[in-house]
Amino acid sequence: MGNTIVNVPGSNVSINLNEYQCSDRGLILPIINEYTWPVWVRVVIYLATLLYLFLGIAIIADIFMCAIEKITSKTQIIKYPNPNNPDEIIDKEVKIWNDTVANLTLMALGSSSPEILLSVIEICGNNFLAGDLGPGTIVGSAAFNLLVISAICVIAIEKGEIRRIKNFKVFLTTATWSIFAYIWLFIILVLITPNEVTLWEAVITFLCFPLLVTQSFMTEKNFFLKSKKTDIDQEHQKLSQMTVWQRKKLFEAPVVSAEEVMQYTKAIGDRTDLTEDEKAKLMAAKILKSKDKSYAHYRINGVRQLTGSRRNEIELPEHLEEILRKNEIEEASHSKDDLGIQLHGTFLKDLSENGKKSVVEFAASSYAVLENEQVCRIIIERYGKLDQDVTFRVETIDGTAEAGEDYNKIDEVITMVKNQRFLPLDVTIIDDNQWEPDETFFVKLSLYGEQNDVKLGHKTICMVTIIDDDEPGEIEFSQPVYVVKESIGTFEVTVERKNGADGQVSVAFRTSDINAIADKDYIPKSGILDFKHGEITKTIPITIIDDKTAEKDESFAIELFDPKGGVKLARVWKTVVTIINDDDLKTIANRMANMVNADLDAISVVKKGWGQQFVEAMNVNGGDIETAKPLDYAMHFLSFPWKVLFAFMPPPHLLGGWLCFVCSLTVIGGLTAIVGDAAAIFGCLVGLKDGVTAITFVALGTSLPDTFASKIAAKNEKTADNAIGNITGSNSVNVFLGLGLPWLVATIYWQIKVNILFYNINLFLGFF
Repeated sequence: MGNTIVNVPGSNVSINLNEYQCSDRGLILPIINEYTWPVWVRVVIYLATLLYLFLGIAIIADIFMCAIEKITSKTQIIKYPNPNNPDEIIDKEVKIWNDTVANLTLMALGSSSPEILLSVIEICGNNFLAGDLGPGTIVGSAAFNLLVISAICVIAIEKGEIRRIKNFKVFLTTATWSIFAYIWLFIILVLITPNEVTLWEAVITFLCFPLLVTQSFMTEKNFFLKSKKTDIDQEHQKLSQMTVWQRKKLFEAPVVSAEEVMQYTKAIGDRTDLTEDEKAKLMAAKILKSKDKSYAHYRINGVRQLTGSRRNEIELPEHLEEILRKNEIEEASHSKDDLGIQLHGTFLKDLSENGKKSVVEFAASSYAVLENEQVCRIIIERYGKLDQDVTFRVETIDGTAEAGEDYNKIDEVITMVKNQRFLPLDVTIIDDNQWEPDETFFVKLSLYGEQNDVKLGHKTICMVTIIDDDEPGEIEFSQPVYVVKESIGTFEVTVERKNGADGQVSVAFRTSDINAIADKDYIPKSGILDFKHGEITKTIPITIIDDKTAEKDESFAIELFDPKGGVKLARVWKTVVTIINDDDLKTIANRMANMVNADLDAISVVKKGWGQQFVEAMNVNGGDIETAKPLDYAMHFLSFPWKVLFAFMPPPHLLGGWLCFVCSLTVIGGLTAIVGDAAAIFGCLVGLKDGVTAITFVALGTSLPDTFASKIAAKNEKTADNAIGNITGSNSVNVFLGLGLPWLVATIYWQIKVNILFYNINLFLGFF
């Protein structure tokens, strides 16, 4: 600490700092002379300082990860075969950075930068001698990652759900290296050179880092175990696992188009209860959910949850979240989706890899059963490889129908024996002889245990509708409003029979003008719809006349009347069809597309300038006050000074993200140096050794953002790669880079110093 004798201003009194507790700790701290203060006051001050520094490091690490996201998202143009036309070659932007290499280099540096920098700063500030804080933090962080974060991820997953490692070969590689890392530490620090690190040990430790990255990359590319599939087959298989939105983002422009908006509007139906802004948010949320996300995405989101900042996810109100959830269930339960589940013809349906794997799925995506039939038979089918037993789990999930009241719950593990192609599954329906509306529940199919040659097909969820047969029911249109293009030609209006299906009934229908004119704008129609016993839907084909002239929007009505057979008309007995000029419809779609893109840009981590950075820093939840919670306000108040200070950082889009990368890394280094001092003084004041302080307080503080990130990834992702995969990679990188780098610097320093000493001795002896 330099001079330990301090003169008190205005007097002849001098104070010897060595007489006060913990006055010899710290490189930067204390800023003021607080040695004479009561110990408990100093403990509180340094504990609060540590916690606030952890908050600041989390926020600047968020900016650092944004820079890394920008760097690793850099693309280049390559020639690519068009999946819709194999003979056509198209230009496609692809990432320059390999995901595995990015995760083990820049991503690992981003998530572990405080621990790594603390180790480097401590050894450099300790006359190139190893301390306890840096290594202790790395070991403590590894233990926290492996035990606490893994446990939190398991708890975060809802009961009955499973998360599997998708890229298992890379995970196995990083897991092996992480185990080797700590075995290596034991060998060199206990067995070979106890409590000492030599130059060759430091060099090997550091070189393990590029070896880890290289082997992981080669493993991902099947370098050690060549795949029999061609590159195009692998790409096709990858495409088959994508949703339509992922395929659109792969082969179309990176922004949402008007055509996509119209397709999604069709998917959710012409809902008059939703505004254009709400529809845009729904679509933005759906697109974002379908995207492949990096660990950086969840790391950034975890920090922003912790600090009351704008999330990089679309946050929907409860009623929109419910609509999105139902839409996803409906999509999962339909094998021939309007949105293009068969974009590549029969190819997407064949997941058996030319008969090498068994594929199990439901024979149909939906079933309907009359309540008095008391049994709904669901068929499970298998195709592809048949010469093996296949074990899977079948479970029912409540919808509007409830297990125990409307049907008997099923949760069974079933085995299809060798050469068995079909398996009937009977679900018992409870007939209570009381009238109730039609109700639905779902049946879910999942694999049981590890089966390498077995895969799930497209139809893994089917919907069962229980049709009440105690009443003739009610008849109505499926929706109150239809919006169609003038050039649509003929479209179908659906009429539904609900809340009963007993007996044969009929209802009449007719069209009537509003401001559209029959035989000029549409072909008028009238007739009778006959519903047989148990029949629940009918369609009315309507033809629109395209007169090729620009017109205002025109509407006509279709109404139901004269129900017979005991059936009644329900609430939507009349529907309005609005004919929109194609140009007007495109204008609406373009406006919604702009709104969707604006929603996506608002949560982008790389498309912000200084002005937007300050706006988001000074507002709770980044300005999205509607979805802000009380905790967001509290954390925003606490982190406000950090947010405003770090808003001066260069935006990530400047110079490809590298300027922000360097500046934020420098700030992290400075804050980490202060953390090292605060932790050392705090531990000294409460009587803890540096190693214990590092393993507990410091490791916990630096690992909190990773905890939030992994928990979010475990809940939102379908695989466990981003939740658990980061743990093994981070633990390996922490040892090889966090310990190897400072050890290498220190051993080189001492080797040079020894060489200079020997040189001077030899030079001195040469004079005699």
